[in-house]
Amino acid sequence: MTSQPRPRPFSQVDVFTATPYRGNPVAVVRDAVGLGDEQMAAFARWTNLSETTFLLPPSPEGAAAGADYRLRIFTPAGELPFAGHPTLGSCHAWLAGGGTPREAGVVVQECGIGLVALRRSPASDLPDGGASPGGRLAFAAPDLLTDEPLDPSTLAAITRALGLEARDVVDHRFLDNGPGWRVLLLGSADKVLALDPDFSGLGDLAIGVVGPYTALGDGLYDGPDGAAVEVRGYALDMGIPEDPVTGSLNAVVGQWLQPGGLLPAEYVASQGTALGRAGRVHVSRRDDGDGATVWVGGDAVTCIEGTVLL
Repeated sequence: MTSQPRPRPFSQVDVFTATPYRGNPVAVVRDAVGLGDEQMAAFARWTNLSETTFLLPPSPEGAAAGADYRLRIFTPAGELPFAGHPTLGSCHAWLAGGGTPREAGVVVQECGIGLVALRRSPASDLPDGGASPGGRLAFAAPDLLTDEPLDPSTLAAITRALGLEARDVVDHRFLDNGPGWRVLLLGSADKVLALDPDFSGLGDLAIGVVGPYTALGDGLYDGPDGAAVEVRGYALDMGIPEDPVTGSLNAVVGQWLQPGGLLPAEYVASQGTALGRAGRVHVSRRDDGDGATVWVGGDAVTCIEGTVLL
């Protein structure tokens, strides 16, 4: 079913940044009731951002399970079951537009992968005070659907397309949390920043690359703003050559590298440096009694607000 065009509340939110225009923007249609699939997909192609989202009331099943709203997420190439920066940016827009969660301090989003919990840390609990009104938002990383080494032919193709030698790759995994990421661990952040990919060789895969900054002790690193790692994400399957800052990718990096102690229980990831951005992703691993949960957070700022005719 499609609807006649009408003005709808709209926000464009910059995510994983405290400074407007230095993170990753997401377009948020805050009332998508009545819009059909093709209308959503066409608008996402028109915005040409990495993601455009549409806020809806929860489904009856979602509402019964505690969802506060339902989110549909589109790239220029199609719909995603889950993505990180759209989750944070859309929640920011929903709260700023007057949304009130059922449970104080917790927002429950319904999306293609199921229910995703978000929380907002009070500004007083953040070491730098945070920049988002009321505190920094974070989402609970969905469970991994796949966690396995890359097959040799895929690894070789990715390594070649990134201009790397086999010895440059410290480790590798296929990690699927909705978007399926093929992730390479390199020996240093400098190696990540120096990448100059041959996009024609990456095919339609979503590729993530991560490399550490030098550890200074006591959980401190010499990356920008104390970042522990530099991350880059290439998502040609989603119509995105290089994504400025990627929540779902940083989620799987934390789920992969924190349990073995390669990254601490709390750290900051830097992403977007190669594109002139300054994304900062705050990752923490918390034991909630039923196992560990990786929380992925970041500041968000509204840069555009008004209405869109859809």
